[in-house]
Amino acid sequence: MTGRSGTTRVRARRMTPERRREQLVDVTLRLLREHGMGVTTRQIAEAAGIAEGTIFRVVETKEELVDAAIMRAFEPRALVERLQEIDGGQPLRDRLLVMVSVLQQRFRATFFLMQKVGLVRPPQHLHDSAEADAWRAEQHRLMVAVVGSDADRLRVPVDQFCHTLRLLTFAGSHQTIADGHLLSPEEIVDTALYGLLDASGSDSDTHTAPALDATAHAKVDS
Repeated sequence: MTGRSGTTRVRARRMTPERRREQLVDVTLRLLREHGMGVTTRQIAEAAGIAEGTIFRVVETKEELVDAAIMRAFEPRALVERLQEIDGGQPLRDRLLVMVSVLQQRFRATFFLMQKVGLVRPPQHLHDSAEADAWRAEQHRLMVAVVGSDADRLRVPVDQFCHTLRLLTFAGSHQTIADGHLLSPEEIVDTALYGLLDASGSDSDTHTAPALDATAHAKVDS
C-alpha cells in the first residue's frame, strides 16, 4: 500500500502468534548484542518489519521478550548440533581444533552478550536445573565421542582430558580471565595434547608429561 508521502509500506507477513513470538525473540537477541538492555520496542518492531503494537499481541512486556531472548542465547542446542557434525575421520588434532573452535565461538558470543546486558553469570534457572545438567552431560558425551578410539592413546582418562580441554578453552576465550591474551585453538589443543615442557627436559620432570603418549605423538597427524 502507498502512504500519503508517496512511499510504499510493506505489510508485515501474517504469522501465527507462536511464530511471531519466535521471530521477535530472534530479533531481540540480535539487538541485545548491539544495544544491550537499552533496546527499545520501537527498534525491535522496525527490525522485525512490523508495527510496534504487534509486539504486544504476543508478549505483555518488553521485559518478557528480553528474558526469552536471553534464554535463547543460553540454549545449547546449536552447539550440540555443531559438535555432532565434526568429521570423525579426521586426525585427532584436526578434530580437536574444530571442536575447540566451536566451543570458543559459543563462549565468546555468550561472554559478549553477558557484558552487554550486565550479567555476571548465567541466569540461575538456566544454570542450575535438571535440563541444564542434561545438556552439559550431552555436551561432554559428544566431546568424548570426538576423541573416539584415540582415547586409548591418552595418558589420562578421556573424561579428564575433555574436562581439561573445556576449561582451557573457557579460560582462554575470556578477555579478563586470559589477561587480554586470548588463546587460539592451536594453543589450546597443543597444550592439552603435548604440554609446555621442552622435550629435552630432565627425566626428573616426567611427572608433568603431556596428555598424549609419547609413542603416539608422531601419529597424531597421520
